[in-house]
Amino acid sequence: MTIRRLAVVVVLASTALVQVQTTTAALAATVCNRYCDGRDPGLAPADRVPVSATLYGRTFQLHVNDTDAMTWGSVTGGQGGDEVWLDRSFDGGRSWDGNSRLGATAVPAGSTGWRTGQFNVDDWGANGVGALRACGKAGDRPEIVCTAWARSNWNAWDRRTAAATALMMRFDRGTGLFDSNGWWTGANALTAIADNIKRSGMRSYQYALASTYDKNVNSRQGQFRNEFLDDTGWWGLAWVAAYDITGDSRYLNTARADADWMFSYWDTRCGGGVYWKTDRANKNAIPNSLYIQLNAALSQRIAGDTVYRQRAQAGWAWFQSTGMLNSGNLVNDGINMTTCRNNGDVTWTYNQGVLINALVQLNKLTGDANALATARRIGDALTGSSYLSPGGIMREPNEPDACSGDGVSFKGAAIRGLGVLNSATGGAYDTYLRRNADSAYANDRNSIDAYGSHWAGPFRSTNHSCQHSALDLLNAAP
Repeated sequence: MTIRRLAVVVVLASTALVQVQTTTAALAATVCNRYCDGRDPGLAPADRVPVSATLYGRTFQLHVNDTDAMTWGSVTGGQGGDEVWLDRSFDGGRSWDGNSRLGATAVPAGSTGWRTGQFNVDDWGANGVGALRACGKAGDRPEIVCTAWARSNWNAWDRRTAAATALMMRFDRGTGLFDSNGWWTGANALTAIADNIKRSGMRSYQYALASTYDKNVNSRQGQFRNEFLDDTGWWGLAWVAAYDITGDSRYLNTARADADWMFSYWDTRCGGGVYWKTDRANKNAIPNSLYIQLNAALSQRIAGDTVYRQRAQAGWAWFQSTGMLNSGNLVNDGINMTTCRNNGDVTWTYNQGVLINALVQLNKLTGDANALATARRIGDALTGSSYLSPGGIMREPNEPDACSGDGVSFKGAAIRGLGVLNSATGGAYDTYLRRNADSAYANDRNSIDAYGSHWAGPFRSTNHSCQHSALDLLNAAP
């Protein structure tokens, strides 16, 4: 289905008023799932009204038929000539299909209300993950009003699946990436989807794995490698997750190619470690934590392996020697390339969570009790820090209101690692994870289960990075 941004009004993120301008609207393509668009609402076996809006005494409502995953719009309290219609979006409300006005209709003379036909929420045949809103206007006035966006509970029966569905609204079916084609953040988003499949058993979005792979395996430097070694590590881990779900060896082979690419940028400067970038200027915590995790994960999945096992062990031995894990059991950003010691830079949340994950994987691989004990100390420091967990809710240093930039992905990787540690320690962090999940659900969510950057609230905006981070949280929470 062709999706185009409506040119005649301001895009509405929630209930709002705009001036109407006339144009010739293109017809939206008809979607057929269980039933085709246009079905009589009188045949709906269910009627839920999640959102509504008012204008000049009229009430406009979006009705959801969860049984058939369809919706319709209605107006009440009006008069003849009042209009009501639906907009349908397949990208989380940023645009809507065919200039929309689905089911546009007017209240008959002598009546005070009317309704549209039913329209499908999703386009199952084209993997379109949808949301709708009801819009309308008084017949004798130019302003229009729209409800907030909403959808059925198809593929959204609980917090986790609803968040996964909202993330898939931001999946670009053309590029196989998310939002504005974010690269390493897209790897994290895909990992969150894979983890949700494992946790919820919902395989509806498994197609994203093959779509992303097929459309991007030959981009950059091939096999999801590029000049940033941490980017390569994120993708390698995403393909390990894809392999676990599908058993498809091409994913494991790509993860191996990624790990080998990272190893090619390990040298003896400062005693070892991989560089952050192929320019060989800096060695940082994040690529080296990812290096340990990826190699340990690969060794667990390759019968008879010794190569990746030795690399993971060497990576951890080097990491310990640098002092990047400081006396407070938190990981600083990297090392000073002159002194080869901890540079004292920011303790980003993801530096804690990724090393935690790496050490849990190393413990699974080798039985190294010290690795698990160290992961536990970092987990305790992360969850007990007034800097990283003020009031017991995880917060990134300098966390922005807007969901933009790399940093809004950091908490996702952090909480993912903590969740892995929680499983390895029999639920030691259940209370913390549940508190964060409850707070985000109550305070940082909109009407289509899209999440923002502040898990303590308030909700400001969303993108795929904020959304995958929230999904990582919900996947991890008990």
